[in-house]
Amino acid sequence: MDTRVSETKEAKRIPQRVLIGKVGLDGHDRGAKYVAHILRDGGYEVIYTGIRRTPKQIVETAIQEDVAVIGLSLLSGAHKRLLQQVMDLLKERDASDIVVIAGGSIPSADIPDLKAMGIAEVFRPGVSSQSILETFASLVKARRPAA
Repeated sequence: MDTRVSETKEAKRIPQRVLIGKVGLDGHDRGAKYVAHILRDGGYEVIYTGIRRTPKQIVETAIQEDVAVIGLSLLSGAHKRLLQQVMDLLKERDASDIVVIAGGSIPSADIPDLKAMGIAEVFRPGVSSQSILETFASLVKARRPAA
């Protein structure tokens, strides 16, 4: 068997690592825990950072844990500022290949601005677990280098 084929099959079996966290002063983490649970059940390795993390803490943890995706839950209304800080820090740390997804009480009108800053997807209240899994799978697949 071709070694490259074997290595590629093995790489696909390794669970993708995802960081889920709460950035800013918001202490409500029910949605973040819900998403973490869905992703774990879907085969992802989830690192949950907990509440009240700074953008710097999120980025440092994401780099240390070698995650493919950062999922951030925001309810405080400071989503534009906090997400921009995360994106800027990822760029500064040469880690722009880490996909960032946001979720929470984010007004529809703000979604185009978030996508323009590089946020890959925005989940609003009521999103289905199937949609979350499909979105994460497609983003991880798109990020994975071709074999």
